[in-house]
Amino acid sequence: MVKNSFISIISQEEKEENRGSVEFQVLSFTNKIRRLTSHLELHRKDYLSQRGLRKILGKRQRLLSYLSKKNRVRYKNLINRLGIRESRIR
Repeated sequence: MVKNSFISIISQEEKEENRGSVEFQVLSFTNKIRRLTSHLELHRKDYLSQRGLRKILGKRQRLLSYLSKKNRVRYKNLINRLGIRESRIR
């Protein structure tokens, strides 16, 4: 349910062409983060999932900082489309 609503942001043609793009990778990580967050709301003591969530958050943060340095316009568009906060540290 959550996965389908966010993947529909990128059209089918763009998904086939740009699976390695920064935007697609950030979108994938965001979907994983949202799934893990909902899982952790039910299972608070699942420490391995918490660790996995932190690792994915770090990967997404590194990709977003890379994108903000390379192309600020694409970064702003991606942040607005996904509804995530802009990083405080640059």
